[in-house]
Amino acid sequence: MTVKDITKVLEELAPLAHAEDFDNVGLLVGDQNMTVSGVLVTLDTLENVVDEAIAKKCNLIVSFHPIIFSGLKKLTGSNYVERVVLKAIANNIAIYSMHTALDNSKNGVNAKICEVLGIKNPQILIPRAGTIRKLTTYAPNGESETIKSALFGAGAGEIGKYSNCSFSLEGKGSFIAGEEANPSVGKIGEIHVEKETQINVIYSFEKEQQILNALFNAHSYEEVAYEISSLENSNQDLGMGMVGSLETEMDEVDFLQFVKKKMNASVVRHSKLLGKKVRKVAVLGGSGAFAISAAKKSQADIFVTSDLKYHQFFEAENQLVLADIGHFETEQFTKDLLVDYLTKKIPNFAVSLSESITNPIKYL
Repeated sequence: MTVKDITKVLEELAPLAHAEDFDNVGLLVGDQNMTVSGVLVTLDTLENVVDEAIAKKCNLIVSFHPIIFSGLKKLTGSNYVERVVLKAIANNIAIYSMHTALDNSKNGVNAKICEVLGIKNPQILIPRAGTIRKLTTYAPNGESETIKSALFGAGAGEIGKYSNCSFSLEGKGSFIAGEEANPSVGKIGEIHVEKETQINVIYSFEKEQQILNALFNAHSYEEVAYEISSLENSNQDLGMGMVGSLETEMDEVDFLQFVKKKMNASVVRHSKLLGKKVRKVAVLGGSGAFAISAAKKSQADIFVTSDLKYHQFFEAENQLVLADIGHFETEQFTKDLLVDYLTKKIPNFAVSLSESITNPIKYL
């Protein structure tokens, strides 16, 4: 398999188009056409991780965090980023990063936290707006089912747990074919009226080109009439954070101790305890201060995240408990998630879990 083959599988889980605008995701180092001898999955790509890849004969590193975040103006080895890139290039090792594309995945970072903490029926905490589009097209009545089938096959018509969703109306379409046209119905220079079906389907924005290609390939008309509109609906399958419920409610202190143990946290920083039972829990891996208001709006009893500043703890406002367990701690199981995913998707391929602990923060 090539680098491109493997990253295509990863993008089924977390399309790069789902990453945040500020992020730097995808293939950061290497040739996408290179044959892969083995994959090493890590949270961060550091020098010792590249050494580990060399020792394990892995020439593709799949990393959650991008080693190159902002632009590089030189490669002299003057800092850890440059040294990693130089060592990877010297040893013909490709580096691929997923970061916020995986953060936004319904089966990504936050789903893994929910799994570890036993949070049931998790839903996206901050559904992403502006990612759903609607295609309206018109087809001869006899072709409508074939065209809908092609659109569904390309990924259109998926709404939550439902697929093959569409809405159709029957009517009449008319046109006059010009002198240079090659119409599949009607005659050149004469008005033609055709009994047609209006087909409406929605889709996630990153699938647009493949859906249009499917439409054009399935349609008999030389010129296909279609309209695309952007919807304001929030995408319930895409976005940051998750919120769900514990199977059995717990006391606040007991739950914080439970989180500390399950997430291997050295310390839990938290806001004022409210003396309430914990049933509904919101989570967000990595820096989650921006989601405090969403956690409160969800009526969560506690919000587990990281990187909260002093004044941000006041934002709990006696509505929930904020729990900061550490950045690395919230994301540490991400590499297990990726190894499990790749092993299932490409079972007869060498996929290794990095043994390097890349947490830069230590505690006394």
